[in-house]
This record gives sequence, C-alpha cells and structure tokens, in this order.
Amino acid sequence: MKVERRNLAEFTTLAVGGPAEVWTVETPRDLVQATAAPYRVLGNGSNLLVSDRGVPERVLRLGGVFAQGSLGRPRSEDAPHLSPWIGAGVLLPTLVQEAARLGLSGLEPLLGIPASVGGAVRMNAGTRFGEIADVLEAVELFHEGAFRVLDPSELGLGYRTSRLPGGAIVTRVRLRLTPAPAATIEARMAEVDAARKGQPKRKSAGCAFKNPPGDSAGRIIDRAGFKGHRVGAAMVSPEHGNFIVNTGGARAEDVWALVKRLQEELGLELEWEVWGEFP
Repeated sequence: MKVERRNLAEFTTLAVGGPAEVWTVETPRDLVQATAAPYRVLGNGSNLLVSDRGVPERVLRLGGVFAQGSLGRPRSEDAPHLSPWIGAGVLLPTLVQEAARLGLSGLEPLLGIPASVGGAVRMNAGTRFGEIADVLEAVELFHEGAFRVLDPSELGLGYRTSRLPGGAIVTRVRLRLTPAPAATIEARMAEVDAARKGQPKRKSAGCAFKNPPGDSAGRIIDRAGFKGHRVGAAMVSPEHGNFIVNTGGARAEDVWALVKRLQEELGLELEWEVWGEFP
C-alpha cells in the first residue's frame, strides 16, 4: 500500500482539486486498514469536482487485486457469457474494447465513458443507448469491515445514481454479456461514437447536469445562450452546452461559480459529485 500527499487535480479528468492524503490500496488487508479512519473513494476522477482546498479525509484509490480482471472468452456462441470477477479499479474503456475483440455485446453503450468500473456502478454510468445496470450480474461490496456480494437489484440503480449503503466500496463485479458477430458490435459502437462527436476534447468532468424529464440539459443551456460563457479559465463548452471545460489553469472555484450560475438561472440538477468546501 502506498500513502502520499498529492493534489487531487492530478487524478481528476477536469484537472482541478487541492491536496489530500492518497492511499493506494492493493489487497483486502490494505482496504481494512485504510478504512479505519474517514475516507472517500476515487475512481478515474470523472464526474467529480474537488475543492481547491482539498479534502481532510483519506482518499482511497483501488490498485493491485482491485484493478485486475478481464471478461474471459465466451464458451458458446448461443448462450449468454458470464464474466469472471473484475476489479472495480479496472477502467471501463478497457473492458469496452476487450468485449469488442472477444465478440461480446452489451458494453457498446458505454463507449467513451472515462470511468473506473466501480465508479460506473456507483453512478450507474450510461448513455441514451444503455447503462451499466443492463449488464450487471453481481456486485461485491466492502462495507463495515466485511465483503459481501449483492444482486444488482439490491443497489437501487436509477438514472445516473445508486443507493449503495453509506461508506460502501464497490470492489468487484461480474457482467453478463451476449456473443454477437463482430459486424453487429462494430455497428453499435459506431452509432454510439457518432452520437458523441459533438462532445468537447478539452479537459472536463463529463456531463455537468442531469437531463430533465423530456428535455436535454445541453439544449436548455444552448437556448439560454450560455455556450462559451466563462468564469476565469472555466468555460461552458461551445461544442456542447452540458460540458464545462478547463481551458487551461482553471481553479475549482471558477468551475463552481459557473455551475452555480447555470443552476440559479436554469434550475438544473448537478450530475457531478462535489468534494470539499467552496466559497
């Protein structure tokens, strides 16, 4: 196990965030030790805004055995494929590409989502084409000093949310995928990729706001004329209104001020998780 004092900007896709004590846990024993004091769990740092002041809690990153696992090869072309256990620290894009190589369908809707597997489960990551809940078979949690396996139906998975017990850490998952021809998988991935073409390439934390029923947060922001609006080096993306991007050297306070203005003006619900104190 490694313990370091680091700026969390190094670990977030928005590239903002202040100092914290970062614990990289590699074994179940490490996890027991690291959770003996107040903690937060950091996946791939997407969908997350961290204060410039950092956080006082330990920040846990899953490495070692928690960042290992693969989908395994399908045994039959005519039956669903149940994967081996996959560590929650594995990156979701890695699994999406592995599934395509193996001829396994089900993960195509998650193409382009820069999350860890554990983070994807906690927020029920997805797109308009589908979400990770669609392919979950079982989830292992570490909670109150013990590991337990739950059926996905026990996690309260909804639109970009879950109801995991307080302090619970996703440690491993099993997925149920479907063998399919390579051409079918490629076509589905191309469709998802085409739908993401308008998304910005600059540093961001992903979609900032949840889509209201029957509408799109991006369209609401666009209609209100906020595309390109800035606070410091934080900007509403000109390409897609539901992305706030770091144009270079942005502070979390810049991002927060921009988020709050959009919320106050448009009544949108924030999709990101927020860590730490803000002015």
